[in-house]
Amino acid sequence: MVSYVSVLLYGVGGLVVAGMALLVALQERLVYVPVLPGLTKSYPINPARLRLTYEDVWLRSPDGVRLHAWFIKLFPDCRGPTLLFFQENAGNIAHRLEMVRIMLQKLQCNVFMLSYRGYGASDGFPSQHGITKDAQAALDHLSQRTDIDTTRIVVFGRSLGGAVGSVVTKNNPDKVAALIVENTFTSILDMAGVLLPFLKYFIGGSGCKGPKILNFLVRSPWSTIDVIGEVKQPILFLSGLQDEMIPPAHMQMLYAKAAAHNRQCVFVDFPNGMHMDTWLSGGDHYWRTIKEFLQEHVPERKDDDSSKNDTAAAIKSSL
Repeated sequence: MVSYVSVLLYGVGGLVVAGMALLVALQERLVYVPVLPGLTKSYPINPARLRLTYEDVWLRSPDGVRLHAWFIKLFPDCRGPTLLFFQENAGNIAHRLEMVRIMLQKLQCNVFMLSYRGYGASDGFPSQHGITKDAQAALDHLSQRTDIDTTRIVVFGRSLGGAVGSVVTKNNPDKVAALIVENTFTSILDMAGVLLPFLKYFIGGSGCKGPKILNFLVRSPWSTIDVIGEVKQPILFLSGLQDEMIPPAHMQMLYAKAAAHNRQCVFVDFPNGMHMDTWLSGGDHYWRTIKEFLQEHVPERKDDDSSKNDTAAAIKSSL
């Protein structure tokens, strides 16, 4: 007769093998979801549908992948902040247009929306290595434009986008003025244990106390917790306390890690905010929080002509 201990061991071993098989075969489908069930990969609408002024932008990632983006301007000569928006893992940028429409109105800003490789009209297949290159291509494009104030480029990332945005912000202290992170995970390694609880003893991020023997199987670890502590620019953390996808504790840990090295960190939570609707359930408080952060850390520069006039007036009054 097989002992209960043997049965238990076989059971645990079976779960580990099953978990390994899932990680190897399905991890990209779990992390990256360019097409929502029942929908197509193409954009259901474009910004013009919401009466937004926009430009179709086509980029080349450093490895040659062709990328698509929308550059949406509040009005043609808007010199306000430009938000480089990195979306969540599911769907495409068209699904965020209603939020962006309100963002332009509330924040008086421009918004650049990038389709990661494999998403929307962009070519290729998503991966951490590839999407990191895509984000850099988007930032490089913005920093070379002459129709915006390139000193006021702010990275805004939600969920997966927060992980993407943290990397590109850390890597570009001279191009990114500030970072906004909303409902983002500490790492995909930690999220594996959230989505598949039996794996949390064998896989995890830098704060995990387990053996982490399966970490090598994860091709897109997105370890935001290890990146955020190296970001030198101001950071705003926006956390929905009813987040049903990512435990809110992840955002608290990200803030703690960043604030230990960066005094320009702000953490704001929204009691009714869920993973995708914090911007909506947060109401005016949500938008006011972002606006005040931008006013403090990414202020409007005085016009050069005004400065010259002030100097001339001061010289004249001293004569």
